[in-house]
Amino acid sequence: MTVIAEITVPADTFTLGCIFAEVSDVEITLERVVPLREDIMPLLWISSDDPTSIEQTLSEHPGTDSVDHLTTTDSEALFEVDWGSDVDGIMQALRDTHAHVLEATGTADSWDFRLRFASHEELSAFNMALTGNNTPVTLRHLYTHPRLDDQSTLSTVQRETLLRAYHQGYFKVPRRTTLTELADAEGISDSALSQRIRRATDGLIEQTLLTDDRPES
Repeated sequence: MTVIAEITVPADTFTLGCIFAEVSDVEITLERVVPLREDIMPLLWISSDDPTSIEQTLSEHPGTDSVDHLTTTDSEALFEVDWGSDVDGIMQALRDTHAHVLEATGTADSWDFRLRFASHEELSAFNMALTGNNTPVTLRHLYTHPRLDDQSTLSTVQRETLLRAYHQGYFKVPRRTTLTELADAEGISDSALSQRIRRATDGLIEQTLLTDDRPES
């Protein structure tokens, strides 16, 4: 039975809270990707007039191994973050319990998460890990799904990208459009689009083909 938990934690208890100490009036939103596995929140949209300062702040944080500024829109920038082993309580808890981050948004005050667990046991382990690290957490909502029959694993942007690629023949053999042409239409780099398509495809596979039974690694 899949378990969905919506929680809130104070910003200063989360690794990305460091940004708010350096740059004021910032909001961070996860570019939703699944499965988590080794990558925890790798793609992040950060609203800021100074993406260079954001990149520097993230790069200098001991919890990150590398930071790549992928693209910039009128009001926000997309970063790819490779998290290191020196992460805080909630990040380690997410790794240890194989949780999937469906939604995440952070402000100067707090972080809101929508998380999916394969079982109540994994949710309990996650809660115990946070308690052991003295991380205050507020449970806003908890519910279960007998199967993954919604589109929570795909963001709107990912869905639109896959549909555009499909309709323009990117998945045909031979292909009727190129990655560069699709990236130009979306206003992002080839690398950013390639990662978005790959992660969106991962999400569809997990949503439609996998059950709650996890294969052993």
